[in-house]
Amino acid sequence: MTVLIVGGSGFLGTELVEQARAAGHTTVATYATKPGEASPTAWYPLDLRDAGSLDTVMAEVRPQLVINASSGAADWATTAEGPIRLAMVAARYGTRMVHVSSDAVFSGANVHYDESSLPDPVTPYGAAKAAAETGVLAVHPTAAVARTSLIIGHGRSLHEKLVHDLAAGARDGALFTDDIRCPVHVTDLAASLLELGAADATGLHHLAGRDAVSRHELGTLIAQRDGLDASRLPTALRANSTLPGALDVRLDSRATQRALRTTLRGARQFLEHPGFR
Repeated sequence: MTVLIVGGSGFLGTELVEQARAAGHTTVATYATKPGEASPTAWYPLDLRDAGSLDTVMAEVRPQLVINASSGAADWATTAEGPIRLAMVAARYGTRMVHVSSDAVFSGANVHYDESSLPDPVTPYGAAKAAAETGVLAVHPTAAVARTSLIIGHGRSLHEKLVHDLAAGARDGALFTDDIRCPVHVTDLAASLLELGAADATGLHHLAGRDAVSRHELGTLIAQRDGLDASRLPTALRANSTLPGALDVRLDSRATQRALRTTLRGARQFLEHPGFR
C-alpha cells in the first residue's frame, strides 16, 4: 500500500513515516518548510493553502491512504481550510483519508467528551480544528477524523523539552496544576492512526491515553522517568493566567479502543519505566 503522510516532518509525522515503512508500505511524506528526520520513500513540498499543489502531489503519488498530521496552529487558511482542500482532492481520487484533530475543539465545560460530543471551542486554534472536522467529513464522507490530546514520547515532544528546561532553570515558566488532559504516547497514536486507515474506518474517533493528568503531574512523571529533580518544576494555576483555552478536557476513547489492536496506554503507564521513552 502507498501511504501519504501530510506533515511528515513533524513530531507525529516522523513517527507515522517510521511505522508505515516498518510495516512495508511505500511511504511518501510532505513538508511545509523542509524535510524532517524520517526517511520516507520520497519527500514532497506541500502548502495546504494551494489547491494546485495538493492536486499535483496526489496525482504523482496516487496513495491508497493519506493521513493528515499537519499542524498550522491558529492559521485559519492552513488549519481549517487546508484539510478540507486535501479531503476534496482525496475524495476525487478515491483515496482513504484519516485527519488528525485535537481536544482543543472542546471548551472543558463538560469535562468528559466521547465521539458523540459536539465541538464548542474557545480558542482560534480550536475553532479552526473544529471547522476542519466538519468540512473534511462533509466533502469526504468516508474519511476518518481522529481527535487526540497531548502527544508525548522519545523525549522529543514539546512538553518533555519544557520539563527538561524548567528543571534545569534554562527558561521561565510553570506547569499548571489545573490544566488537565489525557496524554497519549506518539508510538500508540501513530499505530492507531495507521490501523484506522487500514481498516477503512469512517467518522469520528478519539485516540487519547486513559489517564487524565494535569500538566504538572505529567511533568513530574517525565522528570521521574528521566532522573530529574521534580521539585524544581514551578507550579501555577492556568485559571489565574491570561492564557485562553479550556482547563479540563478528558477525551473518552473507549469506543474507539474497542475496535483497535493497539492499546492506548495512559501516561502513568508509559512513563513509569525510566528506560522507556
